[in-house]
Amino acid sequence: MAQRDYVSRGRPPQKKKPNNKNNQRKQVQQSKQGAVASFPIVRLVIVVVLLIGFGVFLWSIKDNASTEVDTEIARPVAPTEEALPELPEEEWEYIRTLPGYEVEVDVEAQEKSDKRYLMQCASFRTRAQAEEMKAKIAFQGLEALIRHSSGSNGDWFRVILGPYESKRDAEKAKHSLRKVNIATCQIWYWNL
Repeated sequence: MAQRDYVSRGRPPQKKKPNNKNNQRKQVQQSKQGAVASFPIVRLVIVVVLLIGFGVFLWSIKDNASTEVDTEIARPVAPTEEALPELPEEEWEYIRTLPGYEVEVDVEAQEKSDKRYLMQCASFRTRAQAEEMKAKIAFQGLEALIRHSSGSNGDWFRVILGPYESKRDAEKAKHSLRKVNIATCQIWYWNL
């Protein structure tokens, strides 16, 4: 069987149709051109008529405005001395009695304890990590120490602060470190 080459064969000749579409297109274009030429003129006439009508409307309501003003409502009435009641006298008792009061509070002196506190903020496997934490703490104005400890679980580098005389001082330092996102600090008794 012979193979046919459809690509090189080309298209078959087409029948010519009557040229009715071209004639219709020409007629539509001619009618549009006539309508297009008259369309802007119609718009212009409508706009001018509306502007004139608006101007006549404004002219007609110009003279209808009322110039009379009701002066009785607009004028404020001045108060007379007879119309106002007398001011009442103040009868506040606390003004006389407050200076005479004294509050007595028994405050016991804080006992100084022999306990001293330390605060451990971190524990690292490498000294470089501990030095980095110590630098962050130093930026807050606190002095930290690095203590090396070895045990059954290996070598550790602990970052500690202290000793503090009271737990309140240790808490104050702990809160200042929380402001810079160092929230791992724990307060213990000093027993190194």
